[in-house]
Amino acid sequence: MNSAKGQERGKKVNVTLLIMLVLVCVLIVTAYIKDPSLPVEGFKAGGKLFLDILPTLVIAFIAAGMITQVLPRELMTRWLGEESGISGLLIATLAGAVTPGGPFVQFPIVAALLKAGAGVAPLMAYISAWSLLGVNRFLVYEVPLLGWKLALSRITVSLIFPVIIGLMTRFIWARL
Repeated sequence: MNSAKGQERGKKVNVTLLIMLVLVCVLIVTAYIKDPSLPVEGFKAGGKLFLDILPTLVIAFIAAGMITQVLPRELMTRWLGEESGISGLLIATLAGAVTPGGPFVQFPIVAALLKAGAGVAPLMAYISAWSLLGVNRFLVYEVPLLGWKLALSRITVSLIFPVIIGLMTRFIWARL
């Protein structure tokens, strides 16, 4: 069974890789048609972006690996497992709201939490809270640019959604 899951995951990665490869080829040809020097500039820009993000990616993957080693599976399943109920969704929501970083940080952490015994519903609450309630983004971007009233209104009405998304995920997941 684990072999089948590994093969299935490998096929998904290969399809994703193929789609990205086709997209890059189309973009390279389009850039070349527009100006033959543009593909070289695109490779330079992509390489710079890769080098800028690389340290964060390395740290995120190390953190994700450490989560699986440091957090006892029993603790993870009790706090964030499928049977953790509403308290698990609330813990995940709080954790997602206060965890900084972009998707290249979050998704390795979520994958590690899943491997460590966290349930799918709490993980969806975590991802939703990170996306909707990010405290860092709220304080650094929303309040200064939108003002306290609008930023606080937006975050207040968003508070319930990670829990709702977690509950809906639990409902759907159980039926798939």
